[in-house]
Amino acid sequence: MEALTPFYEVNEALVAMGAEKLNLCMQCGMCAGSCPWRIVDGPFNIRKLIRMAQLGVEGYEEDDILYGCTTCNTCVLKCPRGVTIIDVVKAMRGMMAEAGTIPGVLKTATGSVHSNGNPWSEPREKRTAWMEGLEVPVFDENTEYLLFVCCTSAYDPRGQKVAQAMVKVLSAAGVSFGIIGEDESCCAESVRKIGDEELFMNMAQKNIKLYQDKGVKKIITTSPHCYYTYTQEYPEFGGEFEVVHYTQLLAELIEKGTMKLSKTLDKKVTYHDPCYLGRHSEVYDEPRALINAATGDNLVEMERSREKSLCCGAGGGRLWMETPPEWRFSDLRIHEAIETGATILATACPYCISMLEDSRKTVNKEDEIEIKDISELIAEAL
Repeated sequence: MEALTPFYEVNEALVAMGAEKLNLCMQCGMCAGSCPWRIVDGPFNIRKLIRMAQLGVEGYEEDDILYGCTTCNTCVLKCPRGVTIIDVVKAMRGMMAEAGTIPGVLKTATGSVHSNGNPWSEPREKRTAWMEGLEVPVFDENTEYLLFVCCTSAYDPRGQKVAQAMVKVLSAAGVSFGIIGEDESCCAESVRKIGDEELFMNMAQKNIKLYQDKGVKKIITTSPHCYYTYTQEYPEFGGEFEVVHYTQLLAELIEKGTMKLSKTLDKKVTYHDPCYLGRHSEVYDEPRALINAATGDNLVEMERSREKSLCCGAGGGRLWMETPPEWRFSDLRIHEAIETGATILATACPYCISMLEDSRKTVNKEDEIEIKDISELIAEAL
């Protein structure tokens, strides 16, 4: 066995970069045991990664090692010592970002955020292309909510259907909402998880100023990732807004009777809890209430649900990285959904929609199950 020489200066640097609880880790292995990578027997091992960080040794820089973490938060909830493991991963990635050595595909994504305001290498002028054929209000001083459409929902053809369904539903419910338009930029949640802290801070400050200048007080998000960063990260930069994920707002409107559905969908539906809506933000009940409202209580649960939900594999920048079929968590999720007897697998996250749609094709189950965002179910039931 090759001897390793610890470099504790690296440990100290990581702590200074945000990995404040790194040295609380006692290597019990609870993190690795609960990590979805163990299900697929992939190369990523979070326990080993943390030990390498503690010792300051090299060898973790490969794409599927340091950048294998999807930041799903499962390990954080399991850690008996309260180690904020995602902060450790962010700090390690931050060190790589400062050296300019993050994976090329992630450099492309962050470079596009810097130059175009989105990670999809699309021009800013196309941010509102999803609105074609729709009457979408523009936010002004008389508007209650800013509807912030995630970059994925704005640019990805499949995701655009979610944005369109949201407009239909909010309009039918009589909600006062509007968009800002081409001046909007990425919330940069994934940018921070990739490790580019400077770019994240710049984008956060730019977005906060834009919203404050426009008089924004309340925000509806289509993505749990935007919801998370607006509620848990933007406040440290002065971004104090009243933020709701759309499932929270719609569930409240239905409960109050403000929004009524005219029909019940005669379909059995199962629900995939997105990591950033569930484990990160603890929003579990509202999405289920919406599915039951749309289907007449025809929701069936997968074995892994709520805080035990299986990650789709897209968080932490993995959405832009290539994952071999044998390592795709989303492939497993398709099989789990079909086992419930459901004909629709619903979720409430554009990242999850993208991953699950791809996996439905990869495992040749396109004829057995549909992938739907909850907003699409509600729009269909109006």
